Amino acid sequence: MHEADAPPALQADAAVQVRRLFDGARGCDTFDQRILSFHDRSQERLDTEADEVLYVLAGEGEATIEGVEHRVATGTAAFVARGTSWSVDEVEAGDPLTVLSVLVREPQAAGAGHSVLQPSEDATHGATAGRRFSLGVTPEVGCASVTQFVGFIPVGRAPDHYHRYDEVVYVLEGDGVVYAAGEKAVLEAGSCVHLPAGLVHCLENTGPSVMRVLGVFRPAGSPAEAYYPDGTPAVVPDE
Repeated sequence: MHEADAPPALQADAAVQVRRLFDGARGCDTFDQRILSFHDRSQERLDTEADEVLYVLAGEGEATIEGVEHRVATGTAAFVARGTSWSVDEVEAGDPLTVLSVLVREPQAAGAGHSVLQPSEDATHGATAGRRFSLGVTPEVGCASVTQFVGFIPVGRAPDHYHRYDEVVYVLEGDGVVYAAGEKAVLEAGSCVHLPAGLVHCLENTGPSVMRVLGVFRPAGSPAEAYYPDGTPAVVPDE
């Protein structure tokens, strides 16, 4: 689906608009993938049942998580454990603070209350077919349930493969096509994909430049872990 397919809806907190992407109503029971657009100072937000993994898509502002103030901007990633409160305190004039939120249902044992970081494009790791990725939220920063990453996909088509994890993907930049179950769908910035564990698929970057995607998957692990349709592990080239 594309984010434009999900009309924005105001919550009780009128400062926030929500676009609901993949969730249980669309066959994704593991995650609730949403876009939150903050137009002003928000009320305190608190989820007692789900961990939340965040990534700033656009904008800049101030957020308070667990009583700690953080400056956030495009590319900032954050983990908020269930039962941890957070709010947006300031939004830079002119543009909303737009955040991709993934709620993780039935999270594993609670880790750190929260963490905030900036995934680095200078610290990437290799995957199959020339793909590379940088890590965001992981168990190492307190989130036991999932791995969040930014993937960098060169022009071309990956071989058919599958993962043993359940994943939601958001296209940050670029154009391409995803192939799965005998069907294909065009991808562009704002496209969203749900890849259940075991689904054979592949992604083609139709160019002309590198495609960037944001992925969150469970159980946590390496984004490079993949298997060909016959079950053979995909081999990652040496760094």
